[in-house]
Formats: sequence, C-alpha cells, structure tokens
Amino acid sequence: MMGDGGVKQILAKPIQLADQVSKWADDAHSFKQDCAELKAKTERLAGLLRQAARAELYERPTRRIMDDTEQVLDKALALVEKCRAHGLVRRLFTIIPATAFKKMSTQLDNSIGDVSWLIRVSSSSGSDDGDFDTHLGLPPIAQNEPILFLIWEQIATMHTGSLDTRADAAASLVSLARDNDRYGKLIIEEDGVGPLLRLVKEGRPEGQESAAHAIGLLARDPESVEQMVLAGVCSVFAKVLKDGPMKVQAMVAWAVAELAASHPKCQDVFGQNNVVRLLVSHLAFETVQEHSKYTVPSKGISIHSVVLANNSTNTTTNATAAMALDNGAEQPLVKHPNTITDQNASKNQMHSVIESTMAAKSSKTPANTKGHTNPHAAGSNGKQQKMPLAGASIKGREFEDPATKAYTKAMAAKALWQLAKGNPSVCMSITESRALLCFAVLLEKGAEEVQYYSAMALMDIARVAEQHSDLRRSAFKPSSPAARAVVDQLLRIVEKADYDDLLVPCIIALGSLSRTFRATETRIIAPLVRLLDEREAIVSKEAAIALTKFACTDNYLHLDHSKAIINAGGAKDLVQLVYFGEQAVQVAALILLCYIALHVPDSEALAQAEVLTVLEWSSKQGYMVQDPTVDTLLPEAKVRLELYQSRSSRGYH
Repeated sequence: MMGDGGVKQILAKPIQLADQVSKWADDAHSFKQDCAELKAKTERLAGLLRQAARAELYERPTRRIMDDTEQVLDKALALVEKCRAHGLVRRLFTIIPATAFKKMSTQLDNSIGDVSWLIRVSSSSGSDDGDFDTHLGLPPIAQNEPILFLIWEQIATMHTGSLDTRADAAASLVSLARDNDRYGKLIIEEDGVGPLLRLVKEGRPEGQESAAHAIGLLARDPESVEQMVLAGVCSVFAKVLKDGPMKVQAMVAWAVAELAASHPKCQDVFGQNNVVRLLVSHLAFETVQEHSKYTVPSKGISIHSVVLANNSTNTTTNATAAMALDNGAEQPLVKHPNTITDQNASKNQMHSVIESTMAAKSSKTPANTKGHTNPHAAGSNGKQQKMPLAGASIKGREFEDPATKAYTKAMAAKALWQLAKGNPSVCMSITESRALLCFAVLLEKGAEEVQYYSAMALMDIARVAEQHSDLRRSAFKPSSPAARAVVDQLLRIVEKADYDDLLVPCIIALGSLSRTFRATETRIIAPLVRLLDEREAIVSKEAAIALTKFACTDNYLHLDHSKAIINAGGAKDLVQLVYFGEQAVQVAALILLCYIALHVPDSEALAQAEVLTVLEWSSKQGYMVQDPTVDTLLPEAKVRLELYQSRSSRGYH
C-alpha cells in the first residue's frame, strides 16, 4: 500500500487537470450545453480523486488508473479549450467533430468507474459480508486485462481485508497461480508476496495454509524464488515450522520443497534460518522413541560422536554390517561384525540400535563440545541450548489425526530432499542430526509417500557424500549405527527387487556409497548383480551404473568388487545387456564390463562368457564408442583380455 506522500504526488496532476476543465467549461462560447455536461462529470471525477487522496491506496492499480485518467483529462481540457474560442478565430481554426463530446463523455464515465473501483478495492476491509466479489466488479479499464485487475482485487483484499476475507483472497490467488504460469508471474510483479507472507504469519490456520500454498505455487523459476527470499519467506516459514498448526506446517514444508527445487541457491538461506533443524524435528516426531528427550545436536557435534560411546560397549550386539572408511585406506576402529542374514533379526536389531542410541543420548553428554556450538542454537554464553523437537508447540500434536501426521512427515522428507540436493553444508546438517535414523525407520515402517521421499532424500545425500569425502567419512563411517541402519534398509529394498518408486533411488544410493564398504562386506554386490537381469531397462541401467562405482579404478577395493561381481554371475548378464539391451543400458553395461576386464583379465568366467568377442563387437558400434568413457576404456580392456586369454579359450564353453 502507498503512504500519504505517494498518493498525493500521483493524484496532484489529475486533480489539477479536473479543476482546470471545470473552470474552462464555464468560459465556453460554443457547445455550452455539451461543456456543461462535461463539467458535471469532471466535477464528480474530481470529488472521487480528492476522496482517493485521503485513502490508503494500493499502488500498482493506482499508478495504472491515474495514468489513464490523466490522459482522459488532458483530452477533455483540449476539447473545452476549443469551445472557449470565439469570433473569427473560432470560425477559422476550431473544428469539433460531432462525436467528440459523446466520446469524451464515455471516457470520463470510464475514469469515474475506474477511480470508484480503486477506492472500493483499497478500502475493502469493510466488505466482510461474504459478497465482496459480487458487488465490487471490475473497472472499465480492465476490459482488455480482466485477470490483472482480478489479481489486483485479491491482493488489495490481502492488504486491507479481515482475516476471513484475506483467507478467501489467498484461496483465489491459489486458483489463479495453479491455472497459469503467467498469472503467477503477475501476482509476484504486482507485489502479492508481501501480503501473502503476512497472512502466513498472522492468519487463521485456513488462511495460513492457503497463503503458504500460493507461495509454493509461485515458485516457478529462480527469479520468482529470489524475490520471495528477499521478502523474508525463509524466516516466516521457520517461525511456522516451529510454532504453527501441523496442517499449516505440512503446507509450509511442501512450499519449502518447491522453492528449493526451483532455486537451489536458497538452500543455504533456509539452513541459516534453522529450517533444516525444524524439518528434521517433524521427521523425528513419533518416529524414534523417547521423543521428548530428543535434541538435534549442534553443528560441530555429529550424531556419530553421540552413539560411539554406546557402540564401544555394545558393538557385538548392535553391529549389522561393516563399512570401510573412504577407499578402505584407513582401518576401522572396530572389528568387522558378523553378517546378519535373517531379515527379522535385522529389523529388530535396527530398532535396538535406535533405542540404545537414544538411551545413550539421554544419559550421556557428548564430550569436548567446547568451541563447536551451533550459532543458531547457542546463547551469548557460548553454551549449547537444547531445542525441543518441534519448537514450543509440540504439546498436543500426538492428538492430530494419523493422516495429517503422515502427510507432515512426507512433506518434511520432501523438503529435506530438495534442500540436500547438491549441497554439502545442508547434507552435513542433516546427517549430524538424527535424520538418518529417521529415514531408516520411515523406509521400513512409513506410509508410501513418506517412504518415497525418504528414499529420494537418502539418494541425494549419498550422491553428495560420493563427491565430498568429509561428509562421507562423518556420516557413513563404519562405527555409525545410523549409517548401518540406512544401508540395511536400502539393501532390503534392493533385495526385495519390486519395481516400484523406491527401488531405483535405493540402487543409486548404494552405488554412491560404494567407497564406504569394506571388502568383507559381501551383502551388497549380489543383489545388484541380480538386478542386471531385470526386465525394466531403468533398473538394469542403474544397477550397472551402481556396480561400476564398485568396480571402477577410483574405488580402492575395485579388484575385490570386480571378483565379487564375476562370482555373482555378472559377466553373462552384462554380455546379454551389451548385445540386446536398450542403447543407454548397453553403454552402462559395456563400461562395467570394461572395468571388470581391466581388473580381472585372467578370469575363466570372462573367457566362458566370450567377453573379448563382445568388446570387439562393441568397438565397431559407432554409437557406443562415441561415449567418452567407452572410448577411453574399451581399447585398454581389449588389450588386457588379449594378453591373458588365448584365442582357443574364447571358444570354450
């Protein structure tokens, strides 16, 4: 809305012109009756302009309408000036078309309608009787752009209406933004973000939900998100995630996901406003036991430092899988645990890990926290402040209906997924909290939507860990019960091999974590090899890519992993894929086959599968050798196989 100074400045010229038209109309020497009618309408318009000057006007339509009104008054002034001329001058130089007064009268009527609409729309707070839209209508100027004026009308209501009418206006903006990308752009350009954010802060739950929904729909491109970030969306959303009603929090979490997906640069701003911590708290609500004792550790304290004390006294009971430090270059602090094959035992063990981890947290204080406090969770004295899981309003949430709880968890997981994409800092914040434990539990027990977004979040966290060794070592080190619980659940889904929304992200996650596993961890390779023989091309392709990350030269244990792939029967499956798979699958399978041939060229299984023949055939396929990785690996792999396998062995069956 505009201040008094801005209103007076915009309206000064039109008011001055209207007064001049009225004065000159009195001096008319010709067309006196027509000039008198113009004067009457101009005086009415002048009265409305003075009324508008005393009101708090919505700036965007005000400037548009005043520009148009000023042009109309300029034309009216020119017309009455012609009528003031008299004598010889009038007869020689004054020509007034017969339709001029009729046209000018219509234009003045339109300006009167426009200014009347502007006054009504800018003082719509009194229109709370539910029929606001029916009696307000659109101004004459809106003939060519009705949607723009409808948007102005809703935004003006958002500025001046009651909470109920503001909620209705927000719902209307949701419909407009959902229907058309251009409408969403107009809402942002016409300053609609500010009143929407105010409604998120101040409104009743229904209005808050609609306003958050509208903001999420407006996040169509980086420029739009940037404007919303500058308007303060991150801090407003953080406040709602801490203290708001659960349904509103779910919608806000969804909106965070939409903003982060459209403009990844806002990820860090959300992180700085504690949004990551608050989303994790919603994820953890009723997911892990002893919820009331749960706190998200400060930035300098990893969850793993919390559970190590528990792990040191209960290693043989809680360990379910062994994973190496990066590339196996460092020896783990604990011995490799026995592999657990029984799935029920694995599930129970995961829960015992969670319970014992929670107990350790509640009974022990992490050592050496001095100097590592989170700036967002530390007071002026530098001591870490414990933050309750969902802020001050956690009490009573257990009484929310199950559908709302499940939806809130799903949206929290979705938001964390989008915030984590490609962002090491956010991923570190997520993994330093109990989010990995939560994701593991939700992958096993959550509703379908929660499982999907948990899997997607883990996939992108693993992708970032693949590229950043610090995150890989801290979040997925061998001594971490949380990391082992995650791997157990990823592996369970891969072993189940049902082609659903969970399978592909879990395959990708396991591949991205390939450098965290020890050679003695034998559970991972075989299930991935079995997926090479999958009828769904996307599954076979991702399984081949994941196995390539185990067998590639960058993996310190590539020799062990390559042998494990051969022992699991991978050679024959890869040969079939290279010959008969879809083009993308063929290339992925060929790259993996080249790595295996490089590392284990003397394998009898490769000879029996006639891999050298496959490589020779592939070298003649133009679309295959166009791939830069194939172009580099294929000649070297052929040379290695030719050195170790005789011509006669290639025909052996």
